Amino acid sequence: MSAAEGPLVVGVDTSTQSTKALVVDTATGRVVASGQAPHTVSSGTGRESDPRQWWDALGEALAQCGDAAREAAAVSIGGQQHGLVTLDAQGEPVRPALLWNDVRSAPQARRLIDELGGPKAWAERTGSVPSASFTVTKWAWLAEQEPDAARAVKAVRLPHDYLTERLTGEGTTDRGDASGTGWWASGIEAYDEGILARVGLDPALLPRVVRPGEVAGTVRDGHGLPFSKGTLVAAGTGDNAAAALGLGLRPGVPVMSLGTSGTVYAVSQHRPADPTGTVAGFADARGDWLPLACTLNCTLAVDRVASLLGLDREAVEPGTEATLLPFLDGERTPNLPHSSGLLYGLRHDTTAGQLLQAAYDGAVHSLLGALDLVLDADADPSAPLLLIGGGARGAAWQQTVRRLSGRPVQIPEAKELVALGAAAQAAGLLTGEDAAAVARRWNTAAGPVLDAVERDQETLNRITGVLSDAAPLLERDAASN
Repeated sequence: MSAAEGPLVVGVDTSTQSTKALVVDTATGRVVASGQAPHTVSSGTGRESDPRQWWDALGEALAQCGDAAREAAAVSIGGQQHGLVTLDAQGEPVRPALLWNDVRSAPQARRLIDELGGPKAWAERTGSVPSASFTVTKWAWLAEQEPDAARAVKAVRLPHDYLTERLTGEGTTDRGDASGTGWWASGIEAYDEGILARVGLDPALLPRVVRPGEVAGTVRDGHGLPFSKGTLVAAGTGDNAAAALGLGLRPGVPVMSLGTSGTVYAVSQHRPADPTGTVAGFADARGDWLPLACTLNCTLAVDRVASLLGLDREAVEPGTEATLLPFLDGERTPNLPHSSGLLYGLRHDTTAGQLLQAAYDGAVHSLLGALDLVLDADADPSAPLLLIGGGARGAAWQQTVRRLSGRPVQIPEAKELVALGAAAQAAGLLTGEDAAAVARRWNTAAGPVLDAVERDQETLNRITGVLSDAAPLLERDAASN
């Protein structure tokens, strides 16, 4: 390993399935060391993880980084959004964390929307209409279903907050991750005491919201990690806001992220408030906004379909008129939390490869439908769509997005953009730069551009029609659970 040209920083991505750590040279953006360790997530009706796994995985990932991690001058944590982490007076988990893709709180989400004035009122107040993914609905579910556990809670955190607090000893969060809770008012950029009172959550249990560019704290003694006492700790943020930092996004540039969940988003200087609930009006980690639409079913769902068909994930075939809605975990966009996968249009001559292509088409359809709502009216409709996440490396995903979007598609060569964004945030503490400007200096968005092709409007219309016709069935599923 050649010597670093500048101070080293660590960026962390604690995602649904693993924790990744990068040691990065602040001068050049070069990744000098990396590590990764897995988590486990419960199956069945809920999706839960023990937060202590995340801490253990962070230690393992940093150990893989070797001596470089010990030289870090600053660290930042990016993490999966929305998860409800409940801690006792000793800072130990009261119960496993309820993750973003745990949809058991769908009834609480519907009730809260009605009780506080309907979707439009929620959007104006918090920037978003809460779905079952939002933390406020998970707290309401916990208070109703496990009241003894709720009474034992002395601190409420998000996943990235939990790790940051174990580093510093201080309860902090940032505006980006706080905006996904449902109890942070985007208009005044503060916790909404009315919403907290409605769900019976004491504001004193919540972390302090750290301002963009502010130091959250310093590493304390006794943490068992390779950092020196006094190492600077940045605010951290949610995974999508961290990826936006990692790309150095400017306003109006569209992004599609293909991972366990699928997302489309763009930085905006206008506070979003979509009363339909399709677009979540998140804050970014810098002071702007990050309107975003998210689906629960993306790469894992398509991989599951490939497995059921006995195919490699790339073994797609064109020419199908079958429609497959891969809502294997319920769905958030469209808002059908208890729906299941649906196949329509199967014929004798339909091949397994065509069914697999139909699964890709179904997964991308909802994201593209929301893209126009995410972008500001003056955004360039011909601008390349940045394709990131694990799926972005797959040819079948690339060609499906290209064919259904009709846009040029750019695939950044940089990997682990969430961890890179966290690293850029940590670097900004040392250099005084804006974190997105750090990433642009590192040239993280560079990568090949696939030319635009004619948009496959016929397939988009067919999927839209099937979804519309099937809505009563999918909604009836929700009513019967």
